Amino acid sequence: MIGPEEYADRIARATAAMQDRSIDCLALSAGSDLTYLCGYDAMPLERITLLVIGTYGPPTLVVPELEAPRLEMPDGLVELRAWRDGEDMIKVVAAELRRACPPAPIIAVSERMWAGTLLSVQDAFRHARFVPAGRVMEPLRVVKSPVELDMLQAAAAAVDRVVSAYSDVEWVGRTEADVAREISGLLRDAGHARVNFVIVASGPNAASPHHTAGARVIEPGDAIVVDVGGTLGGYCSDITRVVCVGEPGGDVARAYGNLRAAQEAAVAHVHPGVSAESVDAVARAGLAETGWGDAFIHRTGHGIGMDEHEAPYIVAGNNSPLETGMCFSIEPGIYVPGVFGLRLEDIVAVTDEGVEPLNTAAHDLIHV
Repeated sequence: MIGPEEYADRIARATAAMQDRSIDCLALSAGSDLTYLCGYDAMPLERITLLVIGTYGPPTLVVPELEAPRLEMPDGLVELRAWRDGEDMIKVVAAELRRACPPAPIIAVSERMWAGTLLSVQDAFRHARFVPAGRVMEPLRVVKSPVELDMLQAAAAAVDRVVSAYSDVEWVGRTEADVAREISGLLRDAGHARVNFVIVASGPNAASPHHTAGARVIEPGDAIVVDVGGTLGGYCSDITRVVCVGEPGGDVARAYGNLRAAQEAAVAHVHPGVSAESVDAVARAGLAETGWGDAFIHRTGHGIGMDEHEAPYIVAGNNSPLETGMCFSIEPGIYVPGVFGLRLEDIVAVTDEGVEPLNTAAHDLIHV
């Protein structure tokens, strides 16, 4: 549970980061950045919700009046400006920005702010320069606090329990979509407040990394990529394992052995100070050495926290050094179009000593 002291510290660190980057104002619409700073999970409505942290005055949360009863955040953390239907919400926002900013300010705005909202605010505040809020927020969020690490560990433990129940699921003769619905229920039974995704990709469909579970009926001999994740306590889980209906045919067993070795080598490479791209390179080299290099078609991993995908990204070109407290997936894959696909994914945390896998579910193929 995130306490009021941590929220206050986050706002103080965001304010300091703004000053370091010569940014006059932070304007965050509905999304995880806003929730990270004040604890309010705003609905992504056409009515504007905006957290304004500026050069002058206290932080202010602009909210639709009808949403004000939903506010749950520490007392005194921010001031509230509720606007009523019928008011010009753009004028309300522009007034708050003018109050908080010097003339001709630099304003950092949410990357996921609706384009229509941003264009209207820009038109009403023409002397401002707008930049991405990630310049402020990404460095704050990429390293998790001890409380956040505990929450990610709880989410990982919950999704591990889901994986442990796969052997009790009926697979053969059911559609992917039907199995995905059952696994969604398992995620909720394990404590997840929200199901973010359930990928059930059987047989040749598994060669599509983000396959949508559909009408294909699962058959004996299928290898099934099962990639699931949800949100528990505001933080995300994400895990991928491969379920086999009986003994897999063709190259599946050999390929999976190579994949498992590559994934485990990439996990072992994680230490403070090594670059994100070097972890990707280790996973990629392991598959290239065994003949599967061209079948690995995506990055090795993504950060995780309040969003299922966030910094750091474990990909070629990201030479940022890893730091203690970073959390991310390591999930190499092998995809042979029209034949089969495989992926093995764990969430790991960087520690002072090296790495701690948050997922502990066995890496073996799950035979059903």
